[in-house]
Amino acid sequence: MSDLDTKFAALADATRREILAMLLEDDMAVTDVAEPFEMSLAAISKHLGILTRAGLISQEKRGRVKWCKLEPDALRDATVWMQGFGQFEPVNLDAFEKFLEIELADPPAPSPPVSTAPKA
Repeated sequence: MSDLDTKFAALADATRREILAMLLEDDMAVTDVAEPFEMSLAAISKHLGILTRAGLISQEKRGRVKWCKLEPDALRDATVWMQGFGQFEPVNLDAFEKFLEIELADPPAPSPPVSTAPKA
């Protein structure tokens, strides 16, 4: 898996995205990261391990406490990749849907032929 794949895989989980948002504020102890979640400390540790392997956070032991820190440049390559799509015009999905409705609609029934023969 490439570095970019690993980062996007880590970001695919809502819990991990919430953890990253929490770490935007400041470094946090693992126990503080776990506090708002209704899951075990072991489950949070697994999420933190995935974020660490993806390079999105770093963990360091300070005394008896393990701290988590957001790595600010970790999403630089992902950001550059996503910005490449900014060259395209945004799609107006409502207009596109109307276009498809018209294009995919049943064609109107053919009109009966008009007689051009003279009436007697």
